[in-house]
Amino acid sequence: MSLYHVNMYICVAKFLNADTLARKKKQLPLLEEVTITGVAAEGKAIAKVNDRVVFVPYVAPGNIVDIQLTRKKNSYAEGKAVRFHAYSPERTTPFCEHFGVCGGCKWQHLPYEAQLKYKHQQVIDNLTRIGKIEMEEILPILGSSRTTFYRNKLEFTFSNKKWLTEEQIKSGESFDPMSGVGFHIPGAFDKVLDINKCWLQDDISNRIRLAIKAYAFSHEGYPFFNLRHQEGFLRTLIVRSSSTGELMIIVVFYQEDKEKREALLSHLATTFPEITSLLYVINEKCNDTITDQEVHVFKGKDHMIEEMEGLRFKVGPKSFYQTNSEQAYNLYKITRDFAGLTGNELVYDLYTGTGTIANFVAKKARQVIGIEYVADAIEDAKVNSGLNQIDNTLFYAGDMKDILNKEFIDTHGRPDVIITDPPRAGMHDDVIDTILFAEPQRIVYVSCNPATQARDLALLDGKYAVKKVQPVDMFPHTHHVENVVLLEKRT
Repeated sequence: MSLYHVNMYICVAKFLNADTLARKKKQLPLLEEVTITGVAAEGKAIAKVNDRVVFVPYVAPGNIVDIQLTRKKNSYAEGKAVRFHAYSPERTTPFCEHFGVCGGCKWQHLPYEAQLKYKHQQVIDNLTRIGKIEMEEILPILGSSRTTFYRNKLEFTFSNKKWLTEEQIKSGESFDPMSGVGFHIPGAFDKVLDINKCWLQDDISNRIRLAIKAYAFSHEGYPFFNLRHQEGFLRTLIVRSSSTGELMIIVVFYQEDKEKREALLSHLATTFPEITSLLYVINEKCNDTITDQEVHVFKGKDHMIEEMEGLRFKVGPKSFYQTNSEQAYNLYKITRDFAGLTGNELVYDLYTGTGTIANFVAKKARQVIGIEYVADAIEDAKVNSGLNQIDNTLFYAGDMKDILNKEFIDTHGRPDVIITDPPRAGMHDDVIDTILFAEPQRIVYVSCNPATQARDLALLDGKYAVKKVQPVDMFPHTHHVENVVLLEKRT
């Protein structure tokens, strides 16, 4: 078999029915024997044809391919590889049967060493091209020791509209039932790819998901959800695991049917005694989020315990916790090291979440003050401090730009160190202005998006110099990269 068989994987139809396919725009040109030259944002590779950049997924630098354009603009185009003339030396065989259709793990065709190289370069490019940042020291990217089964949380969706590839549609085969449980297809909100085996989480996750599907198919009254029409019974499944060996399962139903719900949950509890927290939610809303829903305990505890350097962290069904536990520990150690704490510092931990970083560095600081938008997360942060007998933390809930102001700093004192770990969108301008007013000696900026991080660093550049940069790979086989930056106040 060809090393890639990428042609088979990447021919994904935008819509399922033939009428929609027939209404597609006139087919764009086919570009023949194009050399792929580099890697771009969002995990796509790039080529240059007649001064126009072309973005192509599921290929590697060095591939020579025919590209069927799918979108054409003045300055760039998008397309898919439909034929390979030569393969890059930077290639490997994708290990997942769903590669190229699922939408996740888009870099499986690249050796892990190559993935790290491109992620490291992505950080450098963002900081130098977007932020125009001068860096005193950029450290080699820290790879993940585990490149499969590394996640501690996955969410699957039940749907009565299973995604079919273009090849499946054209095959004329019968696909019955049309229900599946898996991941949403990008651009098709109401359809899911029925997943046989996912390599992201311990295999118990696969076995539990398949067991629920098998039970539903063999018993009456367990229809999978129809998101468009808002009907059905089984809605979503969340699987969470911890480094301490605990396992949390949350089954989300669209409506209550006590008899059927209890029968399914009892089957799970009997079949999988490893489950330490078996929970359920009745979600009658239009969307799948459960942050505003009541979570019920069917069997076991209402939480799990994570552990790190002897510290214990309570993780509930709605709690945020870094999804790669092993790399999270490395990330937090780097953050603490960059902070340069001696025990005398006042530390502000912005976007503290459930206070994991705040509690992790507290023993090295005089006091840590954490701020977070989500009130429930702040309550978890307080619980985690109590759980570990940490008495030098304070936590506040609210919008960062509203809480972190001059009055707050006048009340609590000017921080010696600020640790900030914002969402992908980065920090609000008001937050940056307040940081500049606070004038901490050091800032440790943890980011899951080096592009917005670079933008923010440029705004801090007048008063702060970038001393160290440490990329960390939290998500192997994806284009995502975490980055930690140490800034020190200019003299």
